[in-house]
Amino acid sequence: MCIFCSTFAGGNLVLYTNITLMKSSFNKDVALQAILYILSKLGKTDLHKVSKILYFADRSHLSKYARSITGDDYIKMSYGPVPSNVYDIMKAIRGESFFANTHEAKELERYFKFVNSKDIIALSDVNMDYLSESDVEYLDEAITKCKDLSFDELTRLSHDYAWANTTLNGKISVKDILCEMGDDEEYIEYVSQKLQMESVAHGITC
Repeated sequence: MCIFCSTFAGGNLVLYTNITLMKSSFNKDVALQAILYILSKLGKTDLHKVSKILYFADRSHLSKYARSITGDDYIKMSYGPVPSNVYDIMKAIRGESFFANTHEAKELERYFKFVNSKDIIALSDVNMDYLSESDVEYLDEAITKCKDLSFDELTRLSHDYAWANTTLNGKISVKDILCEMGDDEEYIEYVSQKLQMESVAHGITC
């Protein structure tokens, strides 16, 4: 295991400090189209499953190409990793956000609709121009992995090393995600530094 990873010793989780958080270079347009793509394959789907599909797709794409699909931050919550910005979008559509009644929120409502408190349907066709070939490849892989799993099964599957090594409601680090994927130390450091430089270029701070 890489030196950035924590270890489990006698059932105790040992945490390392000064890990690099996934700096958000969130691409709203790509994220919206990724969700529409998922819904085009699955039909009505609950937000928990959509979130886990995005997590597994972003995780794999990050490991392979040094970038995630959506650029979102993932937050450790009780039922697994949650994409922070996507969750904010969904809360706005559901009327639970402080900007729920704003023009921006109304614009988002043309993409999705909640049919109840958790299930989403698409109101728009996916625009494939926003998704690269590799984006689609890893979304398809994640859809296949998750589509037939129950809420509890998906929760357990998403409780991976990266999730376990993060405090509740904290951001999941890039280094832990890549350790989970089995990437070596040199590549993990490369990706971490790349994302840090991109964050600086976008004026993003933690």
